Amino acid sequence: MFTPSRYFPTNRRQTSVRTPSVRSKDPGDCPTSPGARPTLSRSANVPDPSSTRPAPTSPSAGRPRALGALRLSNVTSATTSPTRQRAAIRLCAERLDLTLISEAADFGVSARTTSPFERPSLSPWLRRPHEYDAVVWSHVDRAVRSVAHMAELVTWGRQYHRILVFGLPESDHPLVVTPHADGLIVRRCMDLAHDAEQEARTISSRVSASHEVLRATGRYGGGLVPFGYRSAPHPSGSGWCLTLDLETAALARTIVEDVHAGQSLVSVARKLNASGAPVPRDRHAQLQGRPTGGRRHDRDFERFRWTSGTLSKVLRNPSLMGHRTYQGQTVRDTEGLPVLIGQPLLSEDEFHALQDVLLARSNGSHRRSRTTALLTGVAHCSGCDGRMYFAARKRYAYGDYVCRATSRSEICPAPAGMRSDWLEEYTLSRYRQSGATDATVSREQLLHDGVRVTVTRGRRGGGPARLVGPDTSRLTFTVVGSLPDQLQP
Repeated sequence: MFTPSRYFPTNRRQTSVRTPSVRSKDPGDCPTSPGARPTLSRSANVPDPSSTRPAPTSPSAGRPRALGALRLSNVTSATTSPTRQRAAIRLCAERLDLTLISEAADFGVSARTTSPFERPSLSPWLRRPHEYDAVVWSHVDRAVRSVAHMAELVTWGRQYHRILVFGLPESDHPLVVTPHADGLIVRRCMDLAHDAEQEARTISSRVSASHEVLRATGRYGGGLVPFGYRSAPHPSGSGWCLTLDLETAALARTIVEDVHAGQSLVSVARKLNASGAPVPRDRHAQLQGRPTGGRRHDRDFERFRWTSGTLSKVLRNPSLMGHRTYQGQTVRDTEGLPVLIGQPLLSEDEFHALQDVLLARSNGSHRRSRTTALLTGVAHCSGCDGRMYFAARKRYAYGDYVCRATSRSEICPAPAGMRSDWLEEYTLSRYRQSGATDATVSREQLLHDGVRVTVTRGRRGGGPARLVGPDTSRLTFTVVGSLPDQLQP
């Protein structure tokens, strides 16, 4: 039987967040690569946990503190899952003599594609393990649907000496994974995670097969509606199809005319933003009766803005010809003919003429590789608070981190830039001064610890002193994650 006091005595000293990982010699070591650490991504739409913290189930200070974790992929007005999950979590806490101090609820989040360390509500708590002693889920599949994600959780629990609790509806006793759990417990966790992963794959296969039938019959199966269209009842009386959205259809034709007139995609995007025209995502939200905007790159937007990239996706999509598309390609029937979604916005000749214009303007197609820049997502421009991105220099070993507001069709009042080697050296130096580590530092580790470097625009001119190194008065270094203090020059 699990005894909380065995692992968390009342007079214990709190374990520091930065406690180094000690690899157990227990036969139940988590089956991950040596020295592996979970990647904790900075999540979007992070709420303030204190604003949703319910009253503890018991005022006793001697009982271990527990965080209840809820998750649901799809939320509807008829669902009762959150209530059932909370009841199961409370039951687990009572049986293990734990005090629930708060909950992390992630609704509309898939466990198959999102690890616990990437979820909006749960991930901030996982970055602050010193505030509780255990995490309780109502069932394994509410925590993970992946063996790899379960391995991350077990590794995290051992690294920070925290307990993982999974309710088991088929059993009277929850599954408890302590920091020193033996091999049998860990193996059972992995088996349950494997079963949840297989179940998720089965559900995904069934949904994919259903959508394939819908595409083949010209019916709308849900998801983002192509720009220029809106959903409508299918003529057969069964299901839905797509028809022209008169407002955005006219706008799409105007965009095509502007491109043929020689306007760049950047200038067209600026004109659309000035007129207040909604991007495809916002227009879809309007038609669904939902609020526009959302969160992107750790920033909240009431409405999203047009960019040259968004325009390129719209103008290159065969849906402008009325074609049903899947992953950007035309869906064809058994005879090789395009499956239609409705009346075309452009004829085939008009669409291909548009592609010729876009191709003539491009610099050649190439596959974008995943970024290897150390400070992507870490370095920000003080002028617009947007991310700075790495730009290579020809014939130089270093490049620059620069503000890219123009790529978002925004105008930055004070766009900043700095040599990449200077900015990276400064960031690593300040990070190591904070006592975080003396080892090699990765971008994932900086993001995990909430490191942020803000760069202010520099002055024109200068002299030889500007070639020595960065002007640190332009730089602000902060840590909002698990390091002891926020540091500024």
